[in-house]
Amino acid sequence: MTQSVPDFSELLKSTQHSASHLEMRDAYGVASEAASFEAFQKGVWTEAEERAGRSTWLGLIADAVNRGVVLRRARIVSEPVTQYIRFEHAGTQMNIDAGEQIRWLPRRRALGIPLPAADFWLFDGRLVRFNIFTGDGDWADPRVEMREDLATVKLCADAFEQVWERATPHDQFTV
Repeated sequence: MTQSVPDFSELLKSTQHSASHLEMRDAYGVASEAASFEAFQKGVWTEAEERAGRSTWLGLIADAVNRGVVLRRARIVSEPVTQYIRFEHAGTQMNIDAGEQIRWLPRRRALGIPLPAADFWLFDGRLVRFNIFTGDGDWADPRVEMREDLATVKLCADAFEQVWERATPHDQFTV
């Protein structure tokens, strides 16, 4: 990673057609979600509070969708799902309300799909932004890597499309 890597909001604001996100971890441990996840585990989490906390993110998504950008997110998950995946599932409707399309793929159904080693965002089918995490699910240093080479872009685009085809839409996926 170089210092010139644009932040996510800059990348999304410059996206013209599509942004696809593949998530492959069963748990994340990033500080920005710690309080919400703890509230969820204690049974005091509410979608209304979560929606307020995510307002900047949801606005960014809605703005992109309103510009005509198609945003798709696919999640590969182990079954039975972890408590963290239950947390993600509970909060997914607000992303959908902002305009994201979201699908879930049980890990067993992903067998045979060549997958990159990290979660990623693919912008306009030309640029990949890998999210790099530690074993505990926190951000690694550096936290992102960018790639534009054709082989990497093709690997990620093909992987995402195969996952998307096999995955179940959010409203049909139960945890």
